[in-house]
Amino acid sequence: MKLYLVSLAVGVLVGIIYGGLGVRSPAPPAVALIGLLGMLIGEQVVPPVKRLLAGEPVNLVWFHRECVPKITGLPGPVAKASDADKTVDTPKA
Repeated sequence: MKLYLVSLAVGVLVGIIYGGLGVRSPAPPAVALIGLLGMLIGEQVVPPVKRLLAGEPVNLVWFHRECVPKITGLPGPVAKASDADKTVDTPKA
């Protein structure tokens, strides 16, 4: 929560500076936020591709542990490092 408050405070400070100088922000807020979200998601395309090219499995445990926290900023689930390398086998009938 502290990180969000610091981020908000810095944003307000920059807004005050922009307002004092009579400068408009570089992009409308909604456009800027969507662009930032796109950047966060785009950054998380590279790790799974690298992992696949290395012949390592990409599974949900690994994705939730490695990618989701970087996109959302929230702490990821606690998982053992060995869990990311396990694949789920479905029983064959």
